[in-house]
Amino acid sequence: MDTLLFFFAADPEGGGGGFTSLIFLAAIFLVFYLFIIRPQSKKQKEIQKKVSEMKKGDKVVTSGGVVGIVSSIEDDSIMMEIDKDVKIKLLKNAIVDVNPQK
Repeated sequence: MDTLLFFFAADPEGGGGGFTSLIFLAAIFLVFYLFIIRPQSKKQKEIQKKVSEMKKGDKVVTSGGVVGIVSSIEDDSIMMEIDKDVKIKLLKNAIVDVNPQK
């Protein structure tokens, strides 16, 4: 038990504390990467893939919460029908979900 406490006790001369801090910072970055950065980037790639494969008639949701059906697709924008005879034009990067099954 005394040797275990010896390993966790601070060095009286102050040496070695920097290495422990470096390991702690690396562990925090690893946790951030595994639980926040990586899943978010996977989700973003999935959304980009859906948007690139989008076709006429797919149901889409925008970042503003507008739901509609794609009526035409251009290079960087789409025309979306949100109600009967009501169409809006918006950029593809505003789309957050594509549901091809309607």
